[in-house]
Amino acid sequence: MTNLVQIRDGEASAEIAAEKERRLLAQLRKLSSVIVALSGGTDSAYLAWAAHQVLGGRALSVTATSPSYSAFDREQVESFLRATGARHEFIETHELENPAYRVNDASRCYYCKDELFSMLDAVAAERHYAAVAYGVNADDTSDFRPGQRAAAEHRVLTPLLDAQLHKLEIRLLALRAGLPMWDRPASACLASRLPYGTEVTEERLALVERGEAVLRRLGFRQFRVRLHDKLGRVEVAPEELPRALTPEIAAAIAAGLKQAGFRYVTLDLEGYRQGSLNEGLKKAAGT
Repeated sequence: MTNLVQIRDGEASAEIAAEKERRLLAQLRKLSSVIVALSGGTDSAYLAWAAHQVLGGRALSVTATSPSYSAFDREQVESFLRATGARHEFIETHELENPAYRVNDASRCYYCKDELFSMLDAVAAERHYAAVAYGVNADDTSDFRPGQRAAAEHRVLTPLLDAQLHKLEIRLLALRAGLPMWDRPASACLASRLPYGTEVTEERLALVERGEAVLRRLGFRQFRVRLHDKLGRVEVAPEELPRALTPEIAAAIAAGLKQAGFRYVTLDLEGYRQGSLNEGLKKAAGT
């Protein structure tokens, strides 16, 4: 888990990060206008802040809402807007109307991002914005992310990646910019909690959201509730696992998730790891 101590201990070089930020701002300055896809995470928030700094009213951040987008994520966006005053709009996407998305195979993220970027392209064309950008960074290329294929097909700009900004550097720069989500744990849409092959439905997404709200109320910072039929598999960060294993907190987790609608609750002893459901893809491929 990233914190202020890590940054001050030099895990992110302030000088290198500052140079990359200058490169980023110079790149954005070349644009006449831009739409930034803003999810509420650290990366997209920092990119939206940077575009706002350079382009002012010629930068518009846009957040897509749907059943796969949590109320907590929306709160993060609203917090960002209060802190920065950036121009912003919410739009609704309809990826659940696409059978290819709902079937939830390994390309699910592609269909989601294709829907998002199609809508942002339409907004850009209608309002004469020069480009659309999103917050993929230099660390994101090491994981399985089919959404990047959709971004490439839509010619979405990748300013953070082009500046070779890594996650820890972005956190440092977001902290300096005063962004409230500078240390927010990695997040993803609610559909990422469903194993591949489990149909994405509004009911399942709502169940996961209720379950994760329980973990948040109990004070956990980095976690996932993975849905396996009627069972909720809880992943928490390794450093938070000892607390989760105490009888009192374990009982509170189980009671809270059952009240949310899960029949069974289990705590994953391996702890949280990003993209854990991708492990099934690797086994299927024999790697």
